[in-house]
Amino acid sequence: MKAVRPTPVSAVGPRQAKAEDASASSQTKSKQRVADHGEVFTPPWLVEKMLDLVKGETERIDSRFLEPACGSGNFLVPVLQRKLAAVERAYGKSEFEKRHYALQALTCIYGIELLADNIAECRANMLDVFASYLGLDESDELYRAASHVLSLNLIHGDAMTMRAADGSPITVVEWGYIGRGKFQRRDFRLDVLTGMAGFREDGSLFAHLGQHEIFTPTDSYPLMAVRELAAADVASVAQVDAAGEKE
Repeated sequence: MKAVRPTPVSAVGPRQAKAEDASASSQTKSKQRVADHGEVFTPPWLVEKMLDLVKGETERIDSRFLEPACGSGNFLVPVLQRKLAAVERAYGKSEFEKRHYALQALTCIYGIELLADNIAECRANMLDVFASYLGLDESDELYRAASHVLSLNLIHGDAMTMRAADGSPITVVEWGYIGRGKFQRRDFRLDVLTGMAGFREDGSLFAHLGQHEIFTPTDSYPLMAVRELAAADVASVAQVDAAGEKE
């Protein structure tokens, strides 16, 4: 292996040094978090280059993305922005279609994060991008519906153990947009889904198990409109508030 000489300090100008320091600091929150959790954030320029490797998928409204260590959304926010740009191109002339296909784009993005402050920040960042695109405020039902989706799709847990922060198995919600403003929800366990992917590989000894009953959803729900999703968000927030008051 060829040795790489370190760049002499004198060869780096003050502006460049400051820029490099700022870039390094933006990739970490603290040295302690790096030591404890290996937390280092991918810089935006590299995120864009990586997403360009799957450009077609990032610009497809119904393609699904899962980031198993999503942090505050360094990857997921740009994915959402690309999907919303696709919504605008396809449905920008129809307010009804634009609103509902934008929500579909949001439902197809998933993240798991070990640290509580990061997942809260990720949800807030994603909601801000979604609301800004559609010009929503907190009183809009679509804003509340999006908040509910993000509370389910962005999970506080450990992707390695496939357990949520409370120790329960991580649940992944599959959303389907049926059209005419109706969404379908089905819940799956992440550990079962990852097993299913292996079973369905062509030529696998277990390929015939792809439709086995163990791969059925843990829960299925009636079709829901934005209003029902918004109501579910209000109910879940009230439940959290009530639990906090008891403590």
